[in-house]
Amino acid sequence: MAFGGGSSQGDQGNELGEFLRARRGALDPDRLGLVDDGRLRRVPGLRREELALLAHVSPDYVVRLEQGRTRRVSRAVLDSLADALQLAPDERSYLFALAEVTEAAHAGQPPRHQVGRQLRELLDAMREIPAMVLDYRHDVLAWNSAAAALLTDFGALPPDERNLIRLTFLHGPYRALYADWARAARECVSVLRMETGRYPDDPILGALVEELNAKDPDFKAWWSARSVRGPRQLTKTYNHPVAGPLTLDVQQLTVAAQPDQFLVTYTAPPGSPSEQALRFLLQWSGHPDERLSPDNNSTARRRPER
Repeated sequence: MAFGGGSSQGDQGNELGEFLRARRGALDPDRLGLVDDGRLRRVPGLRREELALLAHVSPDYVVRLEQGRTRRVSRAVLDSLADALQLAPDERSYLFALAEVTEAAHAGQPPRHQVGRQLRELLDAMREIPAMVLDYRHDVLAWNSAAAALLTDFGALPPDERNLIRLTFLHGPYRALYADWARAARECVSVLRMETGRYPDDPILGALVEELNAKDPDFKAWWSARSVRGPRQLTKTYNHPVAGPLTLDVQQLTVAAQPDQFLVTYTAPPGSPSEQALRFLLQWSGHPDERLSPDNNSTARRRPER
Protein backbone atom coordinates (compact mmCIF):
# COMPACT_ATOMS: atom_id res chain seq x y z
CA MET A 1 0.00 0.00 0.00
CA ALA A 2 1.37 3.44 -0.90
CA PHE A 3 0.99 6.49 1.29
CA GLY A 4 0.25 9.63 -0.67
CA GLY A 5 -0.75 13.05 0.53
CA GLY A 6 -4.46 12.52 0.04
CA SER A 7 -4.65 14.56 -3.15
CA SER A 8 -5.59 12.55 -6.24
CA GLN A 9 -5.83 8.86 -6.90
CA GLY A 10 -2.98 9.04 -9.40
CA ASP A 11 -0.56 10.35 -6.79
CA GLN A 12 -0.90 7.36 -4.46
CA GLY A 13 1.84 5.28 -6.08
CA ASN A 14 4.36 8.08 -6.61
CA GLU A 15 5.52 9.11 -3.17
CA LEU A 16 9.07 9.67 -4.44
CA GLY A 17 7.86 12.23 -6.97
CA GLU A 18 5.57 13.89 -4.45
CA PHE A 19 8.39 14.17 -1.93
CA LEU A 20 10.79 15.67 -4.49
CA ARG A 21 8.16 18.21 -5.55
CA ALA A 22 7.39 19.15 -1.95
CA ARG A 23 11.05 19.67 -1.04
CA ARG A 24 11.72 21.55 -4.29
CA GLY A 25 8.79 23.84 -3.54
CA ALA A 26 10.11 24.61 -0.06
CA LEU A 27 13.40 26.16 -1.27
CA ASP A 28 13.96 29.88 -1.86
CA PRO A 29 15.76 30.48 -5.20
CA ASP A 30 17.09 33.86 -4.01
CA ARG A 31 18.78 32.34 -0.97
CA LEU A 32 20.45 29.77 -3.22
CA GLY A 33 21.95 32.50 -5.37
CA LEU A 34 20.12 31.54 -8.56
CA VAL A 35 19.96 34.22 -11.22
CA ASP A 36 16.50 35.71 -11.79
CA ASP A 37 15.82 35.40 -15.51
CA GLY A 38 12.71 37.57 -15.32
CA ARG A 39 10.23 34.75 -15.96
CA LEU A 40 7.15 34.63 -13.76
CA ARG A 41 7.25 31.83 -11.20
CA ARG A 42 3.89 30.09 -11.25
CA VAL A 43 4.58 28.11 -8.07
CA PRO A 44 6.88 28.66 -5.05
CA GLY A 45 10.34 27.15 -4.88
CA LEU A 46 12.75 25.88 -7.49
CA ARG A 47 11.91 25.07 -11.07
CA ARG A 48 12.77 21.56 -12.22
CA GLU A 49 15.59 22.83 -14.41
CA GLU A 50 17.06 24.70 -11.43
CA LEU A 51 17.05 21.56 -9.32
CA ALA A 52 18.65 19.69 -12.22
CA LEU A 53 21.36 22.36 -12.45
CA LEU A 54 22.15 22.18 -8.73
CA ALA A 55 22.12 18.35 -8.68
CA HIS A 56 24.16 17.99 -11.90
CA VAL A 57 21.51 15.90 -13.66
CA SER A 58 19.39 16.53 -16.73
CA PRO A 59 16.02 18.33 -16.42
CA ASP A 60 14.39 15.37 -18.19
CA TYR A 61 15.69 13.06 -15.48
CA VAL A 62 14.08 15.22 -12.77
CA VAL A 63 10.82 15.16 -14.76
CA ARG A 64 10.91 11.36 -14.98
CA LEU A 65 11.58 11.02 -11.26
CA GLU A 66 8.77 13.39 -10.30
CA GLN A 67 6.32 11.76 -12.68
CA GLY A 68 7.09 8.33 -11.29
CA ARG A 69 8.50 6.94 -14.53
CA THR A 70 11.58 5.67 -12.70
CA ARG A 71 12.56 4.93 -9.12
CA ARG A 72 15.92 3.25 -9.73
CA VAL A 73 18.46 5.89 -8.87
CA SER A 74 22.16 5.54 -8.17
CA ARG A 75 23.46 6.52 -4.76
CA ALA A 76 25.58 9.25 -6.31
CA VAL A 77 22.55 10.87 -7.94
CA LEU A 78 20.51 10.53 -4.75
CA ASP A 79 23.30 12.23 -2.80
CA SER A 80 23.38 15.04 -5.35
CA LEU A 81 19.62 15.49 -5.19
CA ALA A 82 19.66 15.45 -1.40
CA ASP A 83 22.42 18.07 -1.33
CA ALA A 84 20.64 20.26 -3.86
CA LEU A 85 17.39 20.05 -1.89
CA GLN A 86 19.26 20.75 1.37
CA LEU A 87 17.66 17.74 3.03
CA ALA A 88 18.07 17.14 6.75
CA PRO A 89 19.52 13.74 7.75
CA ASP A 90 16.10 12.19 8.32
CA GLU A 91 14.79 13.57 5.03
CA ARG A 92 17.82 12.17 3.24
CA SER A 93 17.18 8.73 4.76
CA TYR A 94 13.55 8.94 3.69
CA LEU A 95 14.58 9.82 0.12
CA PHE A 96 16.84 6.77 -0.02
CA ALA A 97 14.08 4.56 1.41
CA LEU A 98 11.71 5.68 -1.34
CA ALA A 99 14.17 5.40 -4.22
CA GLU A 100 16.16 2.26 -3.45
CA VAL A 101 13.68 -0.35 -4.59
CA THR A 102 15.87 -3.36 -3.74
CA GLU A 103 16.53 -2.08 -0.21
CA ALA A 104 12.90 -1.12 0.24
CA ALA A 105 11.84 -4.68 -0.51
CA HIS A 106 14.07 -5.91 2.30
CA ALA A 107 13.05 -3.14 4.70
CA GLY A 108 9.38 -3.63 3.91
CA GLN A 109 9.10 -6.98 5.71
CA PRO A 110 7.13 -6.30 8.91
CA PRO A 111 9.15 -7.28 11.98
CA ARG A 112 7.95 -9.42 14.85
CA HIS A 113 6.12 -7.74 17.73
CA GLN A 114 6.83 -10.01 20.69
CA VAL A 115 8.37 -8.32 23.71
CA GLY A 116 10.97 -10.53 25.37
CA ARG A 117 10.76 -11.68 28.96
CA GLN A 118 13.89 -9.79 30.00
CA LEU A 119 12.55 -6.55 28.58
CA ARG A 120 9.22 -6.97 30.38
CA GLU A 121 11.09 -7.62 33.62
CA LEU A 122 13.13 -4.45 33.03
CA LEU A 123 9.93 -2.43 32.56
CA ASP A 124 8.51 -3.76 35.81
CA ALA A 125 11.74 -2.96 37.66
CA MET A 126 11.65 0.68 36.51
CA ARG A 127 9.10 1.61 39.16
CA GLU A 128 10.02 5.30 39.32
CA ILE A 129 10.52 5.81 35.58
CA PRO A 130 7.56 5.74 33.18
CA ALA A 131 8.59 3.43 30.36
CA MET A 132 7.06 1.48 27.48
CA VAL A 133 8.03 -0.56 24.44
CA LEU A 134 6.91 0.69 21.03
CA ASP A 135 7.25 -0.77 17.56
CA TYR A 136 7.95 1.20 14.37
CA ARG A 137 4.24 2.00 14.02
CA HIS A 138 4.24 3.47 17.55
CA ASP A 139 1.97 0.69 18.75
CA VAL A 140 2.36 0.29 22.52
CA LEU A 141 3.49 -3.31 23.00
CA ALA A 142 4.25 -3.22 26.72
CA TRP A 143 4.29 -0.62 29.50
CA ASN A 144 4.85 -0.28 33.23
CA SER A 145 2.52 1.12 35.87
CA ALA A 146 4.38 4.44 35.91
CA ALA A 147 3.68 4.96 32.19
CA ALA A 148 0.01 4.19 32.76
CA ALA A 149 -0.12 6.75 35.57
CA LEU A 150 1.56 9.41 33.43
CA LEU A 151 -0.16 8.92 30.07
CA THR A 152 -3.25 6.66 30.11
CA ASP A 153 -4.42 3.24 31.19
CA PHE A 154 -3.32 1.37 28.07
CA GLY A 155 -4.83 -1.85 29.41
CA ALA A 156 -8.30 -0.29 29.29
CA LEU A 157 -7.96 0.45 25.56
CA PRO A 158 -8.73 -2.05 22.80
CA PRO A 159 -5.41 -3.43 21.47
CA ASP A 160 -5.86 -1.80 18.04
CA GLU A 161 -6.18 1.63 19.71
CA ARG A 162 -2.93 1.37 21.68
CA ASN A 163 -1.00 3.57 19.26
CA LEU A 164 0.62 6.80 20.44
CA ILE A 165 0.12 8.61 17.15
CA ARG A 166 -3.55 7.67 16.98
CA LEU A 167 -4.04 8.66 20.63
CA THR A 168 -2.39 12.04 20.00
CA PHE A 169 -4.99 12.91 17.38
CA LEU A 170 -8.15 10.99 18.28
CA HIS A 171 -8.15 10.39 22.07
CA GLY A 172 -9.40 13.49 23.87
CA PRO A 173 -7.87 12.92 27.34
CA TYR A 174 -4.49 11.91 25.88
CA ARG A 175 -4.51 14.88 23.52
CA ALA A 176 -5.31 17.23 26.41
CA LEU A 177 -2.15 16.15 28.26
CA TYR A 178 0.10 18.12 25.93
CA ALA A 179 0.91 21.71 26.86
CA ASP A 180 1.80 22.30 23.18
CA TRP A 181 -0.34 19.80 21.32
CA ALA A 182 0.39 21.18 17.85
CA ARG A 183 4.14 20.70 18.26
CA ALA A 184 3.74 17.15 19.56
CA ALA A 185 1.27 16.29 16.81
CA ARG A 186 3.55 17.61 14.06
CA GLU A 187 6.36 15.44 15.44
CA CYS A 188 4.03 12.43 15.25
CA VAL A 189 3.23 13.16 11.61
CA SER A 190 6.92 13.46 10.72
CA VAL A 191 7.76 10.16 12.42
CA LEU A 192 4.83 8.41 10.74
CA ARG A 193 5.90 9.75 7.34
CA MET A 194 9.40 8.38 7.98
CA GLU A 195 8.07 4.91 8.82
CA THR A 196 5.79 4.75 5.78
CA GLY A 197 8.90 5.26 3.68
CA ARG A 198 10.57 2.30 5.37
CA TYR A 199 7.47 0.09 5.20
CA PRO A 200 5.50 1.27 2.12
CA ASP A 201 3.43 -1.93 1.90
CA ASP A 202 2.40 -2.19 5.55
CA PRO A 203 -1.43 -2.39 5.54
CA ILE A 204 -1.75 -1.38 9.21
CA LEU A 205 0.29 1.79 8.66
CA GLY A 206 -1.81 2.46 5.58
CA ALA A 207 -5.04 2.09 7.55
CA LEU A 208 -3.73 4.44 10.26
CA VAL A 209 -2.82 7.12 7.71
CA GLU A 210 -6.22 6.80 6.01
CA GLU A 211 -8.09 7.02 9.32
CA LEU A 212 -6.20 10.11 10.50
CA ASN A 213 -6.52 11.78 7.10
CA ALA A 214 -10.29 11.26 7.24
CA LYS A 215 -10.85 12.24 10.87
CA ASP A 216 -8.43 15.08 11.62
CA PRO A 217 -7.96 18.12 9.32
CA ASP A 218 -4.69 19.12 11.01
CA PHE A 219 -3.21 15.71 10.30
CA LYS A 220 -4.33 15.92 6.68
CA ALA A 221 -2.64 19.30 6.20
CA TRP A 222 0.60 18.30 7.95
CA TRP A 223 0.75 14.95 6.15
CA SER A 224 0.67 16.72 2.80
CA ALA A 225 3.70 18.81 3.83
CA ARG A 226 5.86 15.63 3.79
CA SER A 227 8.06 16.52 6.73
CA VAL A 228 10.07 13.53 7.98
CA ARG A 229 12.26 12.68 10.96
CA GLY A 230 13.35 9.67 12.92
CA PRO A 231 13.25 8.99 16.68
CA ARG A 232 15.45 11.14 18.89
CA GLN A 233 15.64 12.58 22.40
CA LEU A 234 12.86 15.07 23.06
CA THR A 235 11.62 17.28 25.85
CA LYS A 236 7.86 17.29 26.31
CA THR A 237 5.68 19.32 28.63
CA TYR A 238 2.43 17.89 29.94
CA ASN A 239 -0.46 19.42 31.86
CA HIS A 240 -1.33 16.43 33.98
CA PRO A 241 -4.75 16.45 35.70
CA VAL A 242 -3.22 15.06 38.91
CA ALA A 243 0.40 16.21 39.00
CA GLY A 244 0.08 19.53 37.17
CA PRO A 245 2.80 20.79 34.79
CA LEU A 246 5.50 18.23 33.98
CA THR A 247 8.50 18.83 31.71
CA LEU A 248 10.14 15.50 30.95
CA ASP A 249 13.01 14.23 28.83
CA VAL A 250 11.85 11.48 26.48
CA GLN A 251 14.41 9.03 25.11
CA GLN A 252 13.92 6.23 22.61
CA LEU A 253 16.43 3.40 22.94
CA THR A 254 16.73 0.66 20.32
CA VAL A 255 16.21 -2.90 21.55
CA ALA A 256 19.20 -4.92 20.32
CA ALA A 257 17.28 -8.19 19.94
CA GLN A 258 14.44 -6.44 18.06
CA PRO A 259 15.81 -3.43 16.11
CA ASP A 260 12.30 -2.28 15.18
CA GLN A 261 11.29 -1.96 18.82
CA PHE A 262 12.11 0.97 21.10
CA LEU A 263 12.28 1.31 24.84
CA VAL A 264 10.86 4.76 25.61
CA THR A 265 11.56 6.42 28.97
CA TYR A 266 10.30 9.62 30.60
CA THR A 267 12.57 11.29 33.17
CA ALA A 268 12.68 14.65 34.93
CA PRO A 269 15.85 16.70 35.55
CA PRO A 270 17.19 15.99 39.07
CA GLY A 271 16.02 18.50 41.66
CA SER A 272 13.46 20.08 39.34
CA PRO A 273 9.80 20.81 40.17
CA SER A 274 8.92 18.23 37.54
CA GLU A 275 10.87 15.56 39.42
CA GLN A 276 8.88 16.38 42.55
CA ALA A 277 5.60 16.33 40.61
CA LEU A 278 6.43 13.01 38.94
CA ARG A 279 7.32 11.46 42.30
CA PHE A 280 4.01 12.70 43.70
CA LEU A 281 2.10 11.23 40.73
CA LEU A 282 3.68 7.80 41.17
CA GLN A 283 2.98 7.81 44.89
CA TRP A 284 -0.60 8.89 44.22
CA SER A 285 -1.16 6.18 41.63
CA GLY A 286 0.36 3.52 43.89
CA HIS A 287 -1.91 4.25 46.88
CA PRO A 288 -5.53 4.27 45.67
CA ASP A 289 -6.95 3.60 49.14
CA GLU A 290 -5.13 6.55 50.64
CA ARG A 291 -6.07 9.03 47.92
CA LEU A 292 -9.75 8.05 48.12
CA SER A 293 -9.98 8.38 51.89
CA PRO A 294 -11.27 11.81 53.03
CA ASP A 295 -9.67 11.30 56.47
CA ASN A 296 -6.18 10.46 55.21
CA ASN A 297 -3.71 13.37 55.17
CA SER A 298 -0.66 11.55 53.78
CA THR A 299 1.69 13.47 51.49
CA ALA A 300 0.85 11.01 48.72
CA ARG A 301 -2.41 12.87 48.24
CA ARG A 302 -0.98 16.39 48.03
CA ARG A 303 0.10 17.97 44.75
CA PRO A 304 3.63 19.40 45.14
CA GLU A 305 3.99 23.13 45.70
CA ARG A 306 4.91 25.23 42.68
